[in-house]
Amino acid sequence: MTGMTDMTSLDNLRRQARSLRRAWDAGDGDARARVAAVLPAVQALKHADALHVLAREQGYDSWPKLKFATEAATLDRAAKAERLKHALYLGQPWIVSALLDDSPDLGEADFGLQCALYDLPGVRARLAKDPVAATRIVGVRSPLLHLAFSQHLHGGGDPEAMMAVAEALLSAGADVNDGYPFEPGAEHHLSALYGALCHGRNMRLGEWLLANGADPNDNESLYHATELGHLDALRLLLSHGARTEGTNALLRALDFDNPEMVRLLLEAGADPNEGVAPHPSGETPQSIPALHQAARRLCSAEIVDLLLAHGADPELRFDGHSAYAMARICGNGAMVAAMEKAGSNAALDPIEAQLARAADGTSSEGDWIDMARLSPELQRLLTRLVWRPGSLPHIKRLVALGFDPNVPDEMGAPPLHLAGWEGSAGENGLLPVAQSGSVPCEWLRRYALFDHPPRVRKLPSTS
Repeated sequence: MTGMTDMTSLDNLRRQARSLRRAWDAGDGDARARVAAVLPAVQALKHADALHVLAREQGYDSWPKLKFATEAATLDRAAKAERLKHALYLGQPWIVSALLDDSPDLGEADFGLQCALYDLPGVRARLAKDPVAATRIVGVRSPLLHLAFSQHLHGGGDPEAMMAVAEALLSAGADVNDGYPFEPGAEHHLSALYGALCHGRNMRLGEWLLANGADPNDNESLYHATELGHLDALRLLLSHGARTEGTNALLRALDFDNPEMVRLLLEAGADPNEGVAPHPSGETPQSIPALHQAARRLCSAEIVDLLLAHGADPELRFDGHSAYAMARICGNGAMVAAMEKAGSNAALDPIEAQLARAADGTSSEGDWIDMARLSPELQRLLTRLVWRPGSLPHIKRLVALGFDPNVPDEMGAPPLHLAGWEGSAGENGLLPVAQSGSVPCEWLRRYALFDHPPRVRKLPSTS
């Protein structure tokens, strides 16, 4: 790792970045020239841009790489090995390369790392001396799980070596149905199959696990296979007998408005009237039928037609509301038209009619919403809308009608934090949610104060 600097100079660089930005804003010629040498097209210099300029001046491609190199210089060998595990788990190939370039034998720190790095000679040598190593837990996971959850395949790892490592572990007694607690002490486990297909995006290893007896009904894989951006994993699981019942996979598929994905699940027996099944992890379920979810997620008419053709009951109510009313309230015009064509429209009560007018942009002067009279689902309406590009006008109309923009979802996250979480803040005209706390967006700054802590994702343990 070249160009090392200490933490004090790293703090100095942050201060220099702020100074560079101030000078650039003031039109200083030297500052403008420095920025132009690195970012010739920049029009408004952000703090991240200034950090990037300084990193390049220090000989690094980016600020994250400079920051990582500085921090890594302070780590001992054990800490570097742990960081290598995280990088393999999280799919950070440049960190993997940097650590191994600095310490080529770092992968020998433990057997889990050797498996995650597809170190076939090292794995075979270890198993020849100690066959039980194939089933011995390393940190929190077995060797096969280290292999399954590794994303080294997408960072230059040799797929043939990966498969040979899998075969070696299986021959020595590894269990293809192995799993580990999703958090310490939890009874629910994340399987090797889930790790390969849905975490590691590793179709080849997933196919191998299924061919060698992995159970496709692991309470995770079918659901998360809907999130991969392709249908291969979903087809693979269904072809090996994955059951849709109790997985919530259909409801998750509706989030992506993908008719072929929905069709696959319905033809495999998914019940559009099932609602949400309790998750083995104990997470609180939201019991919502598929048509109502389609309304909330702005699904197309094609998907609505599929649901109706496979037995979705338009008379079911969720929190007191019909699917048709939910489509009107959420502004899902395509679904409204499809349900009216199918003869499934239902009368709206006065509150539903007010909210439908807000969605259509036809609110009258007399419209006003008393939040206390709304069902719990409707009180959370803003949290259902913020993820959508272009929803800001609808949101503004609801706030103008009396909606409280601080009402959180079931997990306690208010609309602003959800917008940042979903990555839709910029598309909706919302300011970013900073790591240090929330930054009110334009419309929320006018109508509310924020006192909710941001929801934080935990870094999974790999040790």
